[in-house]
Amino acid sequence: MKKSIFLVLVFLSALNSSFAQLHPFEQEARRLSAQLDSLGWNPGTTVVTGSSTIRMWRSLTEISGREVVLNTGFGGSKAADLERYLFPLVLKFDPKRVFIYEGDNDLWAGVAPEEILASLDRIVKRIQLAVPNAKIYLIGAKPSPSRWAKKDLYQSFNQQLEKYSQRKEGVSFIDTWATLTDSAGNARPELYIKDQLHLNEDGYILWNGIFKSYFN
Repeated sequence: MKKSIFLVLVFLSALNSSFAQLHPFEQEARRLSAQLDSLGWNPGTTVVTGSSTIRMWRSLTEISGREVVLNTGFGGSKAADLERYLFPLVLKFDPKRVFIYEGDNDLWAGVAPEEILASLDRIVKRIQLAVPNAKIYLIGAKPSPSRWAKKDLYQSFNQQLEKYSQRKEGVSFIDTWATLTDSAGNARPELYIKDQLHLNEDGYILWNGIFKSYFN
């Protein structure tokens, strides 16, 4: 009897250890990938991916028109997370275009811009290796009021991201900062929900204005 109890405890301990070793976004990445599989998709589509700003972009269909767009945004993610799950969230769809929003959470968590850019560079290289003619769009970090204390760091990162995009063939930079700030260059709290991090409906109207030309 004691031996049986011991074996059960060992099993439960091993099971808990196994779950602990799972990457925080593994289940979400699997769920997103399986969900899109169940809905059906064709190669050569557009994939929009990144952190919660992408995941919460519900009005994307309003500007994408007839173009099929797969949204694989997963909240709280960093560039390294997307790099880890690049196949199930991007590569498997054999996309003709990929829009990426990563770096926002990284900077706030203290990840150095150089480390973020290195991760994004590996992502770009893997996409271009798998889909040589794919167009890649790197989206600059937005000016969230709740993260305004690191405004200079965010702006510096955006400048570096833009310079990187200019050097890479097939890669373009999309600025979001100017549209979401006022004439004095300050963040606009009225464009964000209560947490002052995520865009509200008015914020996404302006966000859509940034991207509309890419889908027409």
